[in-house]
Amino acid sequence: MEVLRRSSVFAAEIMDAFDRSPTDKELVAQAKALGREFVHARLLRAGLAWSAPERAAPAPGGRLAEVCAVLLRLGDELELIRPSVYRNVARQLNISLQSETVVTDAFLAVSAQIFSAGITWGKVVSLYLVAAGLAVDCVRQAQPAMVHALVDCLGEFVRKTLATWLRRRGGWTDVLKCVVSTDPGYRSHWLVAAFCSVGRFLKAAFFMLLPER
Repeated sequence: MEVLRRSSVFAAEIMDAFDRSPTDKELVAQAKALGREFVHARLLRAGLAWSAPERAAPAPGGRLAEVCAVLLRLGDELELIRPSVYRNVARQLNISLQSETVVTDAFLAVSAQIFSAGITWGKVVSLYLVAAGLAVDCVRQAQPAMVHALVDCLGEFVRKTLATWLRRRGGWTDVLKCVVSTDPGYRSHWLVAAFCSVGRFLKAAFFMLLPER
């Protein structure tokens, strides 16, 4: 009961930060909360279960829920453009899922490649899709604990690479501006431009990881 109470308080603090200018620490906490929701949604879609003790479902109509819904929608659109890129990510990287270090290092290598030429919301969405793709692979291979490590790794990457960019834009709610149409069939031109062949990032990361094995 105490764990649930602390989770509820923490979730309330995260959602409150969406309504004002967030600190870097809050941006990282929000990134992880969004990551848990994003991964959870993708695992459910794949028919897989995952338990996150610290996960508290966002309140319907709240800013956290709104941002997460937009990230998921934009993720769907990116997957429609190149569906194979975000599936079987571990196989594409040719990595074992038995080692947490290998999995998190691979994720960080791909993340660094994605943002090597700058930051856009399209690339941020790609980051979450890669994390979710790896999470699905881990759960399918009976390594659910790796999902927690991936979410923590995502938060650390946001802290080091994206926090300043996010703060300058007023936080995660800036992604809401990317949705310029309520038509589900509409493909925003920014997604096509921001996609930038993420498959190349995976291949580049593979060659970066190759000498390590």
